[in-house]
Amino acid sequence: MNAKKIAIIVVVIVLLGAIVGFTVNQSQKNVVTVQTGKVMKQDIASQVTASGEIKPKTIVNVGANAMGRITHLFVKEGDKVKKNQVLAQLENVQSAADVELNRASLVSSQRDAVAAQAALNLAEAQAKSSAADLERTKLDYDRYQGLLKDQLVAKADFDTKKGAYEVAQAAHAQDVARIAQSQAQLDSANGRITQARAALTRVDDILSKTTYTAPFDGTVTNLPVHEGETVVMGIQNSPGSTLMTVADMGIITAEVQVDETDIVNVKLGQSAEVTIDAIPNQTFKGMVTEIGDNAIIRSTGVSTSQSTTGNQEAKDFKVVVTLTEPPANLRPGLSATAKITTGQEHDAVAIPIQALTMRDKNDLQAEKDKKAGKAVSKTAPVTPTKKENNDIQGVFVVKNNKAEFREVVTGLTGSTEIQVKSGLEPGDEIITGSYKVLKTLRNGSGVKVDNSVVNKTES
Repeated sequence: MNAKKIAIIVVVIVLLGAIVGFTVNQSQKNVVTVQTGKVMKQDIASQVTASGEIKPKTIVNVGANAMGRITHLFVKEGDKVKKNQVLAQLENVQSAADVELNRASLVSSQRDAVAAQAALNLAEAQAKSSAADLERTKLDYDRYQGLLKDQLVAKADFDTKKGAYEVAQAAHAQDVARIAQSQAQLDSANGRITQARAALTRVDDILSKTTYTAPFDGTVTNLPVHEGETVVMGIQNSPGSTLMTVADMGIITAEVQVDETDIVNVKLGQSAEVTIDAIPNQTFKGMVTEIGDNAIIRSTGVSTSQSTTGNQEAKDFKVVVTLTEPPANLRPGLSATAKITTGQEHDAVAIPIQALTMRDKNDLQAEKDKKAGKAVSKTAPVTPTKKENNDIQGVFVVKNNKAEFREVVTGLTGSTEIQVKSGLEPGDEIITGSYKVLKTLRNGSGVKVDNSVVNKTES
């Protein structure tokens, strides 16, 4: 009897164990293993990363303005130069001789003008003297005319006074003509002076183009020529020879190309961090000082304003970041990367970017209705004429071991975190992985938290 009872008890225990195991097994069929994290407040910054090269703010290629042989190079690559310091000298024997010739011609013309002015002054003095003689002889002539009428003088005396008056008239007319002649000679001499000065200016300009000076204080960063070489000036479709490049290394910039999708967030005055490939493990502070207006076609480097054909290729915009404290060993052309901070928030509610996911609004509503026991229509929906975007972004929050989808409004995007403006509170436990789980997880599904993989990776 006791053995029978014991057997019955054992059977009952086995059945109960089987029932419990079956129930647990069934309950765990829909349980998904997830990794989670806590919503917390932290500082977050959004950044735009772009690559480019180091360039001085001011850089000038000193090109040839005349054809000739280089006789002297007074600097070498890397030298510091001051404004107006002589950098190079071309052969200038002929141009210097032309200057001396035209300077002598100018002096000669000036002396001719002095002589012409003296002749004019003499003619004017003689004209004044002849005018006085004319006035005197005219008075005598007029007086003798009256005396002759009164028969108080002889006809011979009257004729003498008349002849003297006519001689004085002729002499004065001759002196007046001599004034006009002297004035013309003076004007001609002044004209020759103007011509000589213009010719001297021209040859002096030619001579000045054989001497090259520094346009500003800077550094010679490139010197592609040598003494004895012949350089030529540029013509319409052919560039001239470049003697050297002078750069103002006091103000250094990083000129980078920002993707067209990011340029709308870049503003003047934003801070940036610049890294230079040639100087590893160092970061240099900078500020955005220039933003290009024209897009640059990435494959060709040509501005869209210069392109004659439209295309849909990827485009960039030039952004100039000025370094606040550039190192002394920088060289133009070094590769650089700039991280421009386009936004920053302190104590912002933030979550890992990978926790964000998208769900269809209609699917969420259907799951909600099903849970509430409402009938779900099996009729296929009528295809709309225009497909609407019903996707909403959100995260899954763990509540009572279940995944609850919650819509969120996001803000700044950092490197690994994103700001949440509404929908979550600090301390909420959200599902952060895995990616495969987040992609297929359904609202209301049972979840099992297992952060051992995350902890193992972090350790």
